[in-house]
Amino acid sequence: MTLWRRLYGANPLHLLAVLGCLALSAYVVSLLWEDPSWVALLIWFVGAVIGHDLVLYPLYALADQPLVFARWARRRYGRERPVLVPAVNHVRAPVLGSAVLGLIYLPTITRHGEDAFRFTAGLGMEGIFQNWLLITAVLFLGSAVIYAARCGFAAREQKRSV
Repeated sequence: MTLWRRLYGANPLHLLAVLGCLALSAYVVSLLWEDPSWVALLIWFVGAVIGHDLVLYPLYALADQPLVFARWARRRYGRERPVLVPAVNHVRAPVLGSAVLGLIYLPTITRHGEDAFRFTAGLGMEGIFQNWLLITAVLFLGSAVIYAARCGFAAREQKRSV
């Protein structure tokens, strides 16, 4: 296992997952091969990859800097009371979920294509923005509840060990 990690750099399950994703992608491409719009799909896919890696990823990293700085400051100046449960991922996960939903449903939230949406879904666009806000609130609330539970368990374990 150590040799494998040294050569590959990760768990063998990582390689298995990557190969599964590539096989799934190849299957989808084989389904679209006869479709004349596969070139447009390929251009969209390459554009999405480039847009994500060159635009969105630096924005993620920039938005994450206050959390990284706060964690660094806590470690540097708050040594008298150690952190039982790091809170960084309890902020990152709901922000990521809300942002992804916001990007996916942005045309619907901004009410673009209301006629097409009404034709395809049979529904109006009323309440979509409120639903997105409600889902965002549920994501943050769920993350806060999980964080509080983890802090409670960690504090109880710390009392037991003393």
